[in-house]
Amino acid sequence: MRQPEQDQQAKKAAMKTLREERKTLIKAASTKMKHQKNAIDAILDQLKDGAQTIPTLAAATGASTAETLWYMAALKKYGKIKEAEKDGGYFKYQLTR
Repeated sequence: MRQPEQDQQAKKAAMKTLREERKTLIKAASTKMKHQKNAIDAILDQLKDGAQTIPTLAAATGASTAETLWYMAALKKYGKIKEAEKDGGYFKYQLTR
């Protein structure tokens, strides 16, 4: 075998080893991303019905208020939602459209 072919096979073997070693990490990251996407989609679906507070959204989606607040902060940062009127001690949030 020539040197370039040996180098190619060595690279393939190294990549295969890396994939095998990192399989559980990749699966965990993929699972977390799916959970985040589902949580954000649930929040956005709830906001289609109108402005809501974080505790209301948390109850409707089944997530904790801390988790809901985290996703709401990200959605606000990236311009997907905005603050609406205040409802007691909480702001309501709505889609920016």
